[in-house]
This record gives sequence, C-alpha cells and structure tokens, in this order.
Amino acid sequence: MSARFDNVVAIMARLRAPGGCPWDRKQTHESLKPYLIEETYEALDTIDRQDFAKLKEELGDVLLQVLFHSQIGTEAGTFTIDDVLEQLSDKLVRRHPHVFGDGATSQSSLNSDQVVHRWEDIKRAERKNAGKPDSVLHDIPQALPALLRAYQTQVRAARVGFDWPSAGPVLEKLQEEIGELEEAISAPVKDQAHIAEELGDMLFVVANLCRKLSVDPEEALRNANAKFVKRFSGMEELARKRGQDFARLTLDEQEALQKRVIAILEVGQHEQFFDSSGSEIL
Repeated sequence: MSARFDNVVAIMARLRAPGGCPWDRKQTHESLKPYLIEETYEALDTIDRQDFAKLKEELGDVLLQVLFHSQIGTEAGTFTIDDVLEQLSDKLVRRHPHVFGDGATSQSSLNSDQVVHRWEDIKRAERKNAGKPDSVLHDIPQALPALLRAYQTQVRAARVGFDWPSAGPVLEKLQEEIGELEEAISAPVKDQAHIAEELGDMLFVVANLCRKLSVDPEEALRNANAKFVKRFSGMEELARKRGQDFARLTLDEQEALQKRVIAILEVGQHEQFFDSSGSEIL
C-alpha cells in the first residue's frame, strides 16, 4: 500500500486510541450508519453538479467511513483494513474471469451483457458455496431506498430472463395499475391500506419502466426534486420582490408565478429572475 494510505490508516488508529478524540472513540458500527449514507449522497451530489474538485473531498469522506469501520473491526478482532482490501481484490478477480482467469484472452470479446450474465452465474455459485438461499434476489440490501430497491429487484429478475421484451408492455401495465388505483380511491368505503397497496404497485412499475428506458430512477427523481425546488424558490422570490406574502396568495396567483418562473428559466437565466436595476426579467 502507498505511504499516504498507510498514514491515514495510522491517523484513524490514533484518533480511536486512548488519548485520542473522545467523539471518535465512542463511535460504533451502528452509530456510524447515518454518516456512511450521508457521505455517499454528498458524493453523489457533487457528481450531479460535476464539481470534480469537490468530489475529491467527498470521496475522501466516503473512504473515511471505510477506515472508521475497519478500525473498529480491528479493535474488536473481527476484521482489519487489510482483510477488507484482500476480500475486495479476491472478489474483483473472481468475478472477472474474462480478464484474470484462464483463457482470458479468448474471452476478451465478451460484450457487457454477456459479462453481466456471467457475473450472475458466478454469484450463484458463491451463494451455493456459502450455503445461502439460491435466489438472485437474496442479497439485495433491505436498507436501500425503496425506489432503488425496486429497481435493483427488477434488474436481478431480468438477468435470469423474467422480463418484458420492451417498454411498451410496461407502459400498459402502468396504465392498468393507475386504473386499479382510481378504483381504490373511488370505492364507496375508503380503504387506506388498499390505496397504499395500489400506489406501491404503481411505483414498482414506474421503477421497472425506468429500467426498460435505461433511466436511473433515483437520479431522475433527484433531478425532478431539484427542478421543483428551483422553480418554487423562484416563485417565492418573485412574490417577495413584489411585496406579496406567497402563503396568502390564491392557488391561481401562485400558478401564475410558476408560469412566470418557468418562462424565465426556459430562456436560460437559471436562478436570475431580476436584472441589475431590480426589474423582473421578461
């Protein structure tokens, strides 16, 4: 390993040692879980913004979480950072026989789809050897965000052939689920559990539609969230500049502000709604 890597491992050990940082010393695998998620999403945010200078820092923060957990493992005698690296390198080699295995040169013509199918075969053998259930869905993390887990569930099922041939049938299924939701909503006796079930079915199909259209559902929804926030913030800003209390406007007045903001954003002014004199753009 490099001197820089060894140095940061040593720093982490010092922080956890007697006389180190009181906050670092009290952390556990469980207490660090939120930070691992948070740092991962901060890294994703910098990628979305293509802020690659900031990405260096955020990836370092993700690596810190790996080092933190590994140091706790070292202290408990369960695993070390060397064990983590060794298991990772073994897995990379084992799951890429077309690169590292016997006859790798002859397998170099495999396309990405063939590699994925080969990967699933290897993982199936790993599950069998480990005595785990022989299901492609077995090791999808329960802690994944529900939308992402739905997407990954359908990706796994598709790898073994359980899949529609195109997006068309998925769209038809979505229309069917919307119809079932409408029936649940309009039922004479309101059944909230049934409505929630139908909404869940609809969201599951939407995730599958994303997969068929090669769209990451989490990224698509993050982008939609960001678009809504930008537009809504613009509506609030316009209202303030006009001396209006946004919350007291009628829905029609709020929608008029929304149309104004969308028009401004569409001409490429981004979040700039006023010129240097304070007058509204457009």
